[in-house]
Amino acid sequence: MVMDRSMALRFLLLCGVLALVLGDRLGARECEDLGFTGLALCSDCNAFAEYVKDEELVSDCRKCCSEDSDDSISKVTFSGAILEVCMRKLVFYPEVASFIEEEKDDFPYLKIQYAFTSPPKLIMLDSNSHHTETIRIDNWKREHIRQFLREKVKPGAAEI
Repeated sequence: MVMDRSMALRFLLLCGVLALVLGDRLGARECEDLGFTGLALCSDCNAFAEYVKDEELVSDCRKCCSEDSDDSISKVTFSGAILEVCMRKLVFYPEVASFIEEEKDDFPYLKIQYAFTSPPKLIMLDSNSHHTETIRIDNWKREHIRQFLREKVKPGAAEI
């Protein structure tokens, strides 16, 4: 196929526009590496922005989120969770360590699992105890872990 000059320019312009539009979104793997897979809805990023005053982090969250639909009401819930972390690395995460030491008993549906070299993360479970989401919590404060678990985990509930 032979392209004339105007068609080639239109093609390049279209490619540029697509790159700009798609450039604002990150892939699933990139989002997981940033720790945002559990924050699937953009309203969750808004709540995240209230606690984390780092504009770059909030911007990354928005690149990984999906627009809320009217029926979602951003109330995705889980039936249980596993907090997985490397015991040797726990010293580098004092907020996570203090949560485990002082507050894990307040959450009977939360299991603590130690895995060699694992960064701190919450593995969210459905009503059949199947892994549905993984959320990195490296930089979360203890109170944010507590609030997230209270809001998102409803023992015995199926994922909405």
